[in-house]
Amino acid sequence: MKVFDLDMIKAVYAKLPERVDAARELLGRPMTFTEKILYAHLAESLPAKAYKRGHSYVDFNPDRVAMQDATAQMALLQFMQAGKMKVAVPSTVHCDHLIQAKLGAEEDLKTANQANKEVFDFLASISNKYGIGFWKPGAGIIHQVVLENYAFPGGMMIGTDSHTVNAGGLGMVAIGVGGADAVDVMAGMAWELKFPKLIGVKLTGRLSGWTSAKDVILKVAGILTVKGGTGAIVEYFGPGAEEISCTGKGTICNMGAEIGATTSIFGYGPKMEAYLRGTNRAEVADEANKIMDYLTADPEVYENPEMFFDQLIEIDLTTLEPHINGPFTPDLATPVSQFAEAVKKNGWPEKLEVGLIGSCTNSSYEDISRAASLAKQAVEKKLEVKAEYTVTPGSEMVRYTVERDGYLNTFAGIGGVVLANACGPCIGQWARHNADKGERNSIMTSFNRNFAKRNDGNPNTHGFVASPEIVTAYAIAGSLLFNPLTDYLINKDGEKVKLDEPAGIDLPPRGFAVEDNGYQEPAEDGSKVEVLVSPDSNRLQLLKPFAKWDGKDYHDMYLLIKAKGKCTTDHISMAGPWLKYRGHLENISQNLLIGAVNYFGEKTNAVVNQITAQIDTVPAAALSYRESGFGSIIVGDENYGEGSSREHAAMEPRFLGAKVVLVKSFARIHETNLKKQGMLAITFADKADYDKIQESDRISVLGLTDFEPGKPLSVRLQHADGNSETFKVNHTYNSNQIEWFKAGSALNLIKERQL
Repeated sequence: MKVFDLDMIKAVYAKLPERVDAARELLGRPMTFTEKILYAHLAESLPAKAYKRGHSYVDFNPDRVAMQDATAQMALLQFMQAGKMKVAVPSTVHCDHLIQAKLGAEEDLKTANQANKEVFDFLASISNKYGIGFWKPGAGIIHQVVLENYAFPGGMMIGTDSHTVNAGGLGMVAIGVGGADAVDVMAGMAWELKFPKLIGVKLTGRLSGWTSAKDVILKVAGILTVKGGTGAIVEYFGPGAEEISCTGKGTICNMGAEIGATTSIFGYGPKMEAYLRGTNRAEVADEANKIMDYLTADPEVYENPEMFFDQLIEIDLTTLEPHINGPFTPDLATPVSQFAEAVKKNGWPEKLEVGLIGSCTNSSYEDISRAASLAKQAVEKKLEVKAEYTVTPGSEMVRYTVERDGYLNTFAGIGGVVLANACGPCIGQWARHNADKGERNSIMTSFNRNFAKRNDGNPNTHGFVASPEIVTAYAIAGSLLFNPLTDYLINKDGEKVKLDEPAGIDLPPRGFAVEDNGYQEPAEDGSKVEVLVSPDSNRLQLLKPFAKWDGKDYHDMYLLIKAKGKCTTDHISMAGPWLKYRGHLENISQNLLIGAVNYFGEKTNAVVNQITAQIDTVPAAALSYRESGFGSIIVGDENYGEGSSREHAAMEPRFLGAKVVLVKSFARIHETNLKKQGMLAITFADKADYDKIQESDRISVLGLTDFEPGKPLSVRLQHADGNSETFKVNHTYNSNQIEWFKAGSALNLIKERQL
């Protein structure tokens, strides 16, 4: 098999020691691994003094870009406007989101290829034209394919998916971004990030029995919550970290997205080296070994971590219990010994309807082998599996190998259905039976997120997140009151039997194998390649630039919606059936905020259109406000825009005439996406001012004519009763981001500077 980007990796390693040594001298102290990578990837020379964590905006030069098919469409439509002949850094597109799980891998892939032909043809053609590696439908989930083929210790990458952070399992600073950020890097521009704070997680002891790497991040999510990692990189270390497999490390880093972390990372060690060699990248391992000391923190950091991290967490893996997180949020963490009690206390549906394993978070050979060991026991102990059970392999290489080694037959023995190598149920691409009935029910997955409606569109589906082996055990039992560590089950012969601890192995003893990995090499010269976009398509639409700011304050905007409570990117721009419009901004804008709960009336997709005085959908109201010439403002609660990196959640309001998003606090990626698209993203200086906003207010933002970094703006509310009130709002725009705003978008600014 080909080793991708070996020359680029060698070039990174050739410069890294010198850059780290210079940065260490600047800092005057030992360095964390995170800091080594960040300082080694600065776009400019070293600053006069160290960057301030959580404060300094810094330009970086990432080594590569990865995009999945749902987000790549809009990213590449924007890249077409940048006027470049070829991408400036190695980049890839992975077709994993547009395959709906329904009947099984073979049939579902065939259906997806037919239903999405024009999108796949567009992505293949534009990748071919601009020098982008293309991974066909069925090749696998982006993050697993990246881990197997592209991730390398000490590298830096960005990807248009929030779970890009998975590559931290192989020692890479890998960060999820919106498509406009990817366009910057592919166009040869620097990429900007606020220098992150550092959270250290020291792992002692050793995993054993039912406990797995998944339980580490489920525990951490319970400690930090869904926004506890915002603005920070989490660096794992300690004797316990060294014993976790490379793919186990990937699982931990993957779900760092669920705590809002910029990314997560482990230092290079023997488990990473073994994985590189096991995935036919011995040359990369050899190069990494030459600079091994630079691919982890300086020894003093891990000896006295409290001196080097902004926050420190310690977890003893020996005493760590398996955890089950949920429902409805990935940070509600319950140890398995307390789970049955929590189910009863909260009135969660006790019957488990479906157990689903796999996804980008847990589809490694180790995961599959451990889950299969339980499936094998179920057959041998004559247990009747009580819940439906599905398996989603992470890549064709994993799928082919586990089929060769007999694991897929083992799952079939308990009625397991193997789905395509794609995201499937994790992102709502799942034709679940009877989901439209809205019945209360429970499912358990080894995925990452479990927001309401995410997996099957049913707001009453209680989604729980656990390791693949715990999911498998509960699927066998069919009840959330079961504890696999202590409880017995009654088999078909009426006998009491107990499941033994799962057993698995990190890497296949006979090595990985694959017949067709699904990779398409781009043309050396793409100048004559035609990008396929039909003018009549309802799936793809060429973009028109957003208008420049007119130089005036925003006056008398209509309130589009005052969102109450959790408002994720799934609420702002749903996935599932809407994925088919990810390349057509006008069509997908019809899902704008239809999942958000309106503070006034507490319903979804129902707002009073202040022009007609009638109840209207959010997209229709937004359009009427746009046509009125005044536009609209969106008001939100805490951690607004958490979840996926999808920039559609920022492009749709912009397209439909919303000018401002005013919230109590933002999730990092979404705030950046709004800025990139020329939106004004602001926060309440006093969060209590959220309560002042009335449904019929006309709202103005004042101070834009003197828009400066660190200088608050003002919001004026004109109430229907004739009274008005004004309060301060904050923003985090730096001087460059203010230029994005003035130009109408970051992409507009790129084009301006090229002229």
